[in-house]
Amino acid sequence: MSLPVAPFGRTGHVSSRIIFGAAALGAMSQGRADATLDQAFDAGINHIDTAASYGESELRLAPWLKSHRKQVFLASKTGERDGRAARIELERSLDRLGIDQLDLIQLHNLVEPDQWEQAHRPDGAVAALAQARDEGLVRHIGVTGHGVRIAGMHLRSLDEFEYDSVLLPWNFTMLTNPAYRHDAEALVARCAERNIAVQTIKSIARGRWAPDYGGPRFSWYEPLEDPSAIARAVRWVLGHPQLFLNTSSDARKLAQAIAAAQHRTIPTAEQMQADVDAIGITALFDGDILERI
Repeated sequence: MSLPVAPFGRTGHVSSRIIFGAAALGAMSQGRADATLDQAFDAGINHIDTAASYGESELRLAPWLKSHRKQVFLASKTGERDGRAARIELERSLDRLGIDQLDLIQLHNLVEPDQWEQAHRPDGAVAALAQARDEGLVRHIGVTGHGVRIAGMHLRSLDEFEYDSVLLPWNFTMLTNPAYRHDAEALVARCAERNIAVQTIKSIARGRWAPDYGGPRFSWYEPLEDPSAIARAVRWVLGHPQLFLNTSSDARKLAQAIAAAQHRTIPTAEQMQADVDAIGITALFDGDILERI
């Protein structure tokens, strides 16, 4: 079966509902990065999401993009809040990617109130990125973030500026938090009204790494390992027709996410809760330090 696709908000792009999370490329060799990108593309993924802060990800993308740029929707992110600094980081990303234009530039993890205020000032990052859009360096502007406060902050952001996309955590465990669920559902409803794309992250998170874990880490959180649980977690997110799912920075999970997305069966809440109980899935965020990384 093929991957599901849907219009990516009002951008005009008909996107695979699985988006390749290019944080996975950050520490890879070029050869492995090329192979991973080919794997995603051959499976039907036509949307790539990276960031200036994802290690060498933009540099690993550049050689592959020479022959695939017109076939994929390409997004990056800036963590800068000052307008001049955001412009410099955007131009650096374009240079590192070897391209003239991004399809989407996103304000990365815009959750702290002081940073939000700075970004939205007349000399802030949002105005600078809007100017870059007017100049043709980017086509669309989005905002991203994680933690239990981000859905509420995204609602505030949408009141301030016409963003084309939002990105936030969405998994069964996070949505059992009543306050988060209230804000997240309100955000999704607002985005539906305005035709704004909604991207999700952390679909297959099991929880934070145990303090005594000494093995390899390919993502900052511990991902699920059981293939059936991964499949249910992916299909639970995609069961909401409005959502897009960004794949994990652990590239070993890419094939499993692709396989899960090719099947349309939506797991029940009872099945998802059974995985929580059996595997010990816990919430990643609690309003503390991990909100700000």
